[in-house]
Amino acid sequence: MLESFLTTSYFGNTGWEYFFAAAVFLVTLAVLQLFRLYIVTVLERLAAKTQTHWDDLIIEALQGVSWRGYSWIALFIALKFLTFHNLVEQLLQGLILVFVVYYVVKFVHRFIGLAAQREASRRKEGEGQSSFVLILGRIAQGVVWVIAFLLVLANFGVEITPLIASLGVGGIAIAFALQNILEDLFSSFSIYFDKPFEEGDYIVIGADSGTVEHIGLKTTRIRTLQGEQLVVSNRELTSTRINNYKRMKERRVSFSIGVEYGTTNAKLKKAGAIIAAAVSSTPHCRLDRQHFKAFGDFALIFEVVYYVDTRDYTTFMDCQQEINFKIKEGFSKAKIEMAFPTQTIHLKKG
Repeated sequence: MLESFLTTSYFGNTGWEYFFAAAVFLVTLAVLQLFRLYIVTVLERLAAKTQTHWDDLIIEALQGVSWRGYSWIALFIALKFLTFHNLVEQLLQGLILVFVVYYVVKFVHRFIGLAAQREASRRKEGEGQSSFVLILGRIAQGVVWVIAFLLVLANFGVEITPLIASLGVGGIAIAFALQNILEDLFSSFSIYFDKPFEEGDYIVIGADSGTVEHIGLKTTRIRTLQGEQLVVSNRELTSTRINNYKRMKERRVSFSIGVEYGTTNAKLKKAGAIIAAAVSSTPHCRLDRQHFKAFGDFALIFEVVYYVDTRDYTTFMDCQQEINFKIKEGFSKAKIEMAFPTQTIHLKKG
């Protein structure tokens, strides 16, 4: 009876061929499960010893593939050893191909997601723009699904060239309709790759300034010193001049101070020395120059230039405050009067 079953043809295949295909399915599934349970674990330990993180991402993505995915792969291989009617064979092969492609794309989708998350976490600690990395990852995942869908259609005999061409024509029409949005989108790519600023940078745009909180596909959100959130389109940011204070290694400061016109030359020279000593003795400050610059409308003007060795604004203001205190104290001891707007009227008798 067994011999009769093995030699009899059922739907174009003998019982022996069905038996062999079932054996191929079970063996393949067992090998894949062994790979999933043991070999992936061994590979994970080996990957942990390497310096690159790409192998870690591949292993982590493989661990996300379920046993159903391996089952469909094993069934796809087993059916290669059977012969069916053309229509049935195409239907079975097509159905299995859909599931195999689905799980393969899920693996690639998971790999891209893990890579984007890791890069985003690294940028969150260092360079910034973590949210933009996640957005790029989602775009890449969407592209993978579209490509897989087109490949499946091509396997079913659908002519995808006209479809792609129609998508291209439709894309041009959509591009014209969404011109402003696309400009913001490409501006966001420009910001990401050119990096004029990053999340956490303090920037000045025209009359507005603040700390960059989030760089999106269309807009960038900035937290101003007053506390409100400023939303600026990426197109505007890439077409204007930006001052990035976080990239500043040291801050150059210039300020003027005036003394009364009645001050003698000796006291003017002493005033210059007091100013120089006030700047030089203040921590984080390096004097560049101080000069008796000009005869102003109401005062004799000194110009002072110095550098603060940090970009921190609070430190700069602390330095300026201490310098002002020292100059005020030094002028008081030397009896040098600071000027304030006055006007002298000379009357001439006729």
